[in-house]
Amino acid sequence: MKIYSTEKAPAAIGPYSQAISCGSLLFTSGQVAFVPETGEVAGSTIEAQAEQCCKNIQALLEEAGTDFEHVIKTTCFLADMGDFAAFNAVYAKYFVSKPARSCVAVKTLPRNLLCEIEAIAEL
Repeated sequence: MKIYSTEKAPAAIGPYSQAISCGSLLFTSGQVAFVPETGEVAGSTIEAQAEQCCKNIQALLEEAGTDFEHVIKTTCFLADMGDFAAFNAVYAKYFVSKPARSCVAVKTLPRNLLCEIEAIAEL
């Protein structure tokens, strides 16, 4: 088991790791739309926030030596299912290998964010 941490993704704000591997699998913690350099939210639209979530996932994948092509499963959380199509448009630019996915609506996300993405990837 190995813990991964990078300044290119938002720091953990609780008792958890940004990402952790077990065997040949990498598990990322849920990534939200915080800009790592500032800690601020990346915009107020689903598109801007989904883009930042994907950039944060990308930073963790790169830190572990893998990439989007090796993502096998994601779980996506939306504050509003009305954002589903717009979220998918951004998501599809990054997850081109079409990993297995669950996407659910949640009551609230930290700081009233619009989306969150977690991923499992092969190392």
